[in-house]
Amino acid sequence: MNKSKLFFAFLFVSFSSLAQVDKSSELYKTILELDKELFSAYNTCSENLEKHASFYADDIEFFHDGSGLSTSKEEIIEAIKKNICGKVTRELVPNSIEIHEIPNYGVVVIGYHKFNNLIEKSTSDPTKFIVFWKQIDDDWKLTKVVSLH
Repeated sequence: MNKSKLFFAFLFVSFSSLAQVDKSSELYKTILELDKELFSAYNTCSENLEKHASFYADDIEFFHDGSGLSTSKEEIIEAIKKNICGKVTRELVPNSIEIHEIPNYGVVVIGYHKFNNLIEKSTSDPTKFIVFWKQIDDDWKLTKVVSLH
């Protein structure tokens, strides 16, 4: 098993033993709203690419099980512009989100989503995602994204 797979296996085991943020808490509501805003901009990125980009930290790490690790915010946004805008939309699988607080950092969110291919008129099976939101003063930024298909 390579180091990155071992790292993520460790994350799954570690976070599965941690308590989730209470679903009635302000933190839970904030993160759900951030997810909604992020993917509203994603789903309409032809008009809202700049807003979508604003959610990513400058030092983003985007792990994709197909294309590998990307650490350039500009390249990630360009790939979204080229491959997603007007072609793909995302749906969160209802009630699939787990939010775990990371003290002195932010949260990790684990959940399931599916993608609608607007060109082929098809919908993917639900796939797992993991994202890390870091709270910087009163702002939240995505610092790590793990996209599994």
